[in-house]
Amino acid sequence: MSKSFNTVGLIGRQRKEDITDTLQSLKGLLQTRQLTIIVEEETAAFFSADQLPTYPRDQLGKHCDLIIVVGGDGSLLNAARAGIDYQTPVLGINRGRLGFLTDINPNDINTKVADVLDGLYIEEQRFVLNVHIEHQDQIFAPDIALNDVVLLPGAVAHMIEFSISINNQFVCNHRADGLIVATPTGSTAYALSGGGPILHPSLNAVVLVPMFPHTLSARPIVIDANSATKITIADTNEKPPRLSCDGQDLIEVPQGATIHISKKRETLRLIHPTDYNYFETLRLKLHWNTK
Repeated sequence: MSKSFNTVGLIGRQRKEDITDTLQSLKGLLQTRQLTIIVEEETAAFFSADQLPTYPRDQLGKHCDLIIVVGGDGSLLNAARAGIDYQTPVLGINRGRLGFLTDINPNDINTKVADVLDGLYIEEQRFVLNVHIEHQDQIFAPDIALNDVVLLPGAVAHMIEFSISINNQFVCNHRADGLIVATPTGSTAYALSGGGPILHPSLNAVVLVPMFPHTLSARPIVIDANSATKITIADTNEKPPRLSCDGQDLIEVPQGATIHISKKRETLRLIHPTDYNYFETLRLKLHWNTK
């Protein structure tokens, strides 16, 4: 039996009114068990009639034994940032579309979430990437990525010229619409639609997927996750490209700048129900059973 939990934080997908009933069901279950409930600051709007303690998202993991996210995979990606640095485990209730990470159905709250609270669950360690930009001896825009780091064109669609080095060894120059650097967790997201392989979550690997490369022989490459990856933006680009981590804010990358990507020491502790099966999830979400 795994560890049980005493203080539970709740995060709900914003601008999504249909999650209110799910959040209220969670609140009822937690109160029945006399557990302490803490609500993320913006999610508190769903509990306007209740007097529940609140914290900003980036402080929630510090005060909880478990964070429960109601929403889709994007919601869990955002919530993961609240738990990683404090090593607080995260559980997802799926109110989105795909649900690769949020794998409990709202109808199963009183059974599967109850089991988790009793210490009956599977815990996975999902690694995360550290990212920062270096330009003219200045380091800026530090961020993390559970899914992927994506290099994209600026405001106007055009090819980007950049080079890739791994562990200080030059790999290649690229002219492409962009580049996706994905973890196993992110291999079933944007990287998959870009033609990248599916990486099992247990693999200590990262995949680099060029987006619409000018050279047809440019293919995705899988590397050791402990590698240090550098992406240097050529000075010849007409416009500076942009960088996004897990679909968050787009950061402008100056010409000549270098993007540094490495594995973060802390991991995401992802909680699943005891009947979780990764390959079953693939079959269901990717419709592999369809004849």
